[in-house]
Amino acid sequence: MKLLVATNRYYLLLATVLFTAGSVFLYYGVRWTLQSEVEERLFQQRDYLREQVQRTGRLPGTPFEGRMQLSPQPQPEGLRDTLLLEPLENELEPYRQLTFRLPLNGRTQWVSLSKALLETHEVQRLIVLLLVGVLGTLLLGVVGLNRWLTRRLWAPFEQTLHQLRGYDVRQHQVLQLPATHIEEFAQLNHTLTHLSERVAADYVLLKEFTENAAHETRTPLAIMQAKLEQLLQLPDLPAPAGPLVGDLYAAVQRLARLHQGLTLLSKIENQQFAAAQPVPLAGLLREKLSQLEEFMQQKNLQLDVQISAEPVLALHPALADSLLSNLLHNAIRHNQPGGLLRVQLSAIELVITNTGPALAAQQAPAQFFERFRKQNAASESPGLGLSIVQSITTFYGFTVAYDYAPDSARHTLRVRFASAVPRP
Repeated sequence: MKLLVATNRYYLLLATVLFTAGSVFLYYGVRWTLQSEVEERLFQQRDYLREQVQRTGRLPGTPFEGRMQLSPQPQPEGLRDTLLLEPLENELEPYRQLTFRLPLNGRTQWVSLSKALLETHEVQRLIVLLLVGVLGTLLLGVVGLNRWLTRRLWAPFEQTLHQLRGYDVRQHQVLQLPATHIEEFAQLNHTLTHLSERVAADYVLLKEFTENAAHETRTPLAIMQAKLEQLLQLPDLPAPAGPLVGDLYAAVQRLARLHQGLTLLSKIENQQFAAAQPVPLAGLLREKLSQLEEFMQQKNLQLDVQISAEPVLALHPALADSLLSNLLHNAIRHNQPGGLLRVQLSAIELVITNTGPALAAQQAPAQFFERFRKQNAASESPGLGLSIVQSITTFYGFTVAYDYAPDSARHTLRVRFASAVPRP
């Protein structure tokens, strides 16, 4: 829900409550005022009758506005509402009636003075309708004016949001936010501008550090590997030193693979692979399977390839190669001798299934996407393969899922594509 909508809802709720309460108070206030006026007129007529009877001994000949009835029988005294028959319209009309005792010709008479409330009700209804109309118009005007002013005042904030949505740190640009005379929005734009400057500078420094670290550590590792290979090939290498040098060479190779994986992860997270191009995934998959054929033969794996479509995805070529390499290497490395390796490619997903060791009860398939997480701690793998797969899929908006079937001990990795480039 937008802030403007939420704010207007509270304004409308408050205005509705006040409007309803005000209308109720107004209705009863007008009703009480008009009824008090009728009662005052009746009391004035009563006082006039008493004065005339006391002075002349008889009722005045000029009739009052309304009705007057005499009764020798006792009647309830005081004010009350009643319905009397209107002779002309032959309908019962509401009246306000005042009954009192009056000595007349030596006898007590009960006099009932009645005044019609019909005109009072019409005046009351007219006043209430006018005031309700005025209040309703005022309420709608206030709400409309508030919405218009709010949208106009919040326009700089909307422009700032638009700039933030289109901001890309890889372009090494500082946010260009519009000037505004509203102090709070001006402070926000100033803070965001300085923040974008620091983010751009930090991104440049991090990118340079990643590139420098990758370059500077790659060279010593290559030298170490080369020297150890030369050392292992020496004919006069002492026999006791051979296993030690072999272990050192294996450790250097593992360190080189770890360095390569971490460097790749860092580049992906820093979005340094921006140049995407259409990649025919089926052709690349066949190429990777051909390259890994020798490794599959060493384990005597049963390969089942099912390619039902030729999707073309917008990927960086190096990341596409890394994605397939890590998926296939993971399925081969953790497979069992004589096991199954099934590769299924369709227009919307890539599914790789392999037999493998059973997972322990406390092991969840999703945890193997974490860095350095391995099923077998003694494995020579650095434990970054699935982390790289997840980073690549997240980078391109794909989804990856790890399923495990305990009955058949089959592990399945499923990569669903966000979109594909149509083939020409």
